[in-house]
Amino acid sequence: MKNYPKGSRPQLSTGSMADIAFLLLIFFLITTTIDSEKGLLMRLPPKLDRPIDMEIHERNLFNILLNSQDQIMVEGKLMNDISGLRNDVITFVLNKGKDKNSSDSPEKAVVSIKTNRGTTYKQYIKILDEVQAAYFEIYAERAGLTPDVFRALDQKDPKQRALYLKARKGIPMNISIAKPSN
Repeated sequence: MKNYPKGSRPQLSTGSMADIAFLLLIFFLITTTIDSEKGLLMRLPPKLDRPIDMEIHERNLFNILLNSQDQIMVEGKLMNDISGLRNDVITFVLNKGKDKNSSDSPEKAVVSIKTNRGTTYKQYIKILDEVQAAYFEIYAERAGLTPDVFRALDQKDPKQRALYLKARKGIPMNISIAKPSN
């Protein structure tokens, strides 16, 4: 053991410790992957310079209203649960002018969802999912597939893409999401 003069202590050089910590920090920042939330997978319409005014007849509009207590009103009637909503949308879209209170044709049918600022996201997503599921059921039936198989079609495969487009032809997914009210 080495003898040190009285009152002195051995010194440890810490000058390079900051450099090492900095290099480790950079290494972990570069190699770490951070999962980002995906959110809703919806294709938004392109931004237009001037809005397009379209005349939509009342009978071609299927109204769904959600209030701040998450209560649902479909076509002016209070709906306690959403189990029948999908069938109502399918009936409305595929009416083809038979019922005078429903759409003239699938091309003209518009499903409008309007919320209140107090509506929960959970309820809004449930309603949107049911409306989209109704359209996917229509498309799947036209393609002779189940809705799950139809949704899983590979858009990159030319045969599956052709089947997908054929099933959707003439029936656009016209869902209008209206500006929430106070």
